[in-house]
Amino acid sequence: MTTPASHSSAPGLAPSGFRAKFASASARNQSLVCVGLDPDPARTPRGMKTTDFLRTVIEATADLVCCYKPNAAFFEHDGAAGWETLREVIAMVPDGIPVLLDAKRGDVGNTAGFYATAVFETLGADAVTANPYLGGDGLEPFLAYEDQHVFLLCRTSNPGARDMQDIVTDDGRPLYERVALLAQLWNTRGNIGLVVGATYPEEAARIRAVAPDMLFLMPGVGAQEGDLQAAVRASIDADGGGILVNASRSVIYAGTPEDMRAETVRLLRAINAARGA
Repeated sequence: MTTPASHSSAPGLAPSGFRAKFASASARNQSLVCVGLDPDPARTPRGMKTTDFLRTVIEATADLVCCYKPNAAFFEHDGAAGWETLREVIAMVPDGIPVLLDAKRGDVGNTAGFYATAVFETLGADAVTANPYLGGDGLEPFLAYEDQHVFLLCRTSNPGARDMQDIVTDDGRPLYERVALLAQLWNTRGNIGLVVGATYPEEAARIRAVAPDMLFLMPGVGAQEGDLQAAVRASIDADGGGILVNASRSVIYAGTPEDMRAETVRLLRAINAARGA
């Protein structure tokens, strides 16, 4: 299945599809930094529209990132107006930089099909996060969009991740590792990635061994204070890449546009030092 060109890209002028956009932006900017666009109304500058605030973030960092990741919750709480704002924000991302919608969707196949249409066609995102708990048939409607990418929750960055993700399955593996194995089986179109938190570098290394070629979305290095160096070294692929290191609050609420840029540069340099680039 193909989809209309997402956000502002023009045919023939920018790469299409998530993986191509990611590879292009990462190489061009020498970056594995993914900036999360999570506009908390309580922290947005007084009197400033959400779209204007996030435009400032994007303009300050666009030459330093490999991806932008708006989180749906920070828009959906505002109802129809928030949905329209989300669409506007996705559209304002420059050509050639992919947009990954953090929505953690997951449902039975018929319902998942409508979620997939909303994410990839109505909103024009290049990728989405999804919950694999319902199994392969619940993910198939997303995976049918072959140019887009689906990042499955595997080892999340929150402290409570151990409550379920450490459960040992019948093959002796923890559940998060079983998810990575299943993702390998489901990845017949090459458009599955995994969410692997920076707060668990030892587990990240185990997941990388199971899924050597998949992209990892790595939250948890900003406000959650994951060990960046250990996480990057545990998660990079054989080519020294393959990860999108996400920072949200630490970048967008750093202060002025110059402060946002400085924090992104700091993160970029730290990642590149950790991977020996």
